Amino acid sequence: MVEFQRNAFKQALRDGKLQIGLWSSLCNNIAAEIISESGFDWLLLDTEHSPNEIPDLLSQLQAVQRGTATPIVRPAWNDAVLVKRILDIGAQALLFPYVQTPEEAKRAVAATRYPPQGIRGVTVVGRASRYGRVPNYLTKANDEICVLVQVETRSALEQLEAIAKVEGVDGVFIGPSDLAASLGHLGNPQAPEVQKAIEDAGRKLKAIGKPAGILTGIDEEIRRYIGWGYQFVAVGADLGLLRNAADALARKYKS
Repeated sequence: MVEFQRNAFKQALRDGKLQIGLWSSLCNNIAAEIISESGFDWLLLDTEHSPNEIPDLLSQLQAVQRGTATPIVRPAWNDAVLVKRILDIGAQALLFPYVQTPEEAKRAVAATRYPPQGIRGVTVVGRASRYGRVPNYLTKANDEICVLVQVETRSALEQLEAIAKVEGVDGVFIGPSDLAASLGHLGNPQAPEVQKAIEDAGRKLKAIGKPAGILTGIDEEIRRYIGWGYQFVAVGADLGLLRNAADALARKYKS
């Protein structure tokens, strides 16, 4: 009998455990496999700002299943058709970009739930159910799907608590780059106004018991955000790691 796969990341959020992650934008199964066994708690497989499509995601999900990291997929948009296809190939955690209102958060949750709780379409032979081998997959799946929503504009911040309190939302990710742009500091998330907004958001989310997430590759910021109560923190990106290592190696010998 094939056992139902539990969502370790979702359980860790419930338990209040700090989860350290890495952004993955290389769109490559070998790269994903390598970093999945580096010891991170989660990996973000991006399709919003990366040329990742369903066949690419499938190969990456297959590649990371032996690693320590729970894969989280970011759909290109809050679209039920995209979400259905991502869930059917086995993703159990999704990060929805650009969620502006509680209504949009509710739509994101509904896309991940089978009826009557939501609108996810039903297949009985998809990869998510190990091609139909997992007993009672359809009745268990809803409970293991993790829904994270991105709040990344001034107007979304104004509704932060209402968005976070939507039933089925497991965590709120603050997008520092888009938030900086929305606050008038394009390309400068380090601006004091942006940092104050990030701090306030973390404090508000902690007060209502909703895990907060964020991304930065700057050590000082990583430690500061964790101190502000952020619970799932991406501490870098595979693109940046490759770029920085390659640049440093070239400088070392070209000089």
